[in-house]
Amino acid sequence: MNDIAEASRQALWVSLQVGGPLLLLLLIVGLVVAVFQALTQVNEASLSFLPKLAALGIGLILLMPFLNGIMRGYAQSLFDMIIQIGGRP
Repeated sequence: MNDIAEASRQALWVSLQVGGPLLLLLLIVGLVVAVFQALTQVNEASLSFLPKLAALGIGLILLMPFLNGIMRGYAQSLFDMIIQIGGRP
């Protein structure tokens, strides 16, 4: 039971590490676009969607090595844990 709890804790931490920076980036871009729309009184739906989409694409490209390392490390530790559990009598 302790191994399952550890795997669940690691899964939550990895999801926070992978999703957190991208969500924070989208939050900042959304706030900047909202302030711009409030100042200029331009209420165009695509004006709020396209900058977020572009920021997400650029963020994924720039953060890919970091995210890849996190996911690789998590998968390796998960597979090691599976081997340890399977090797028990």
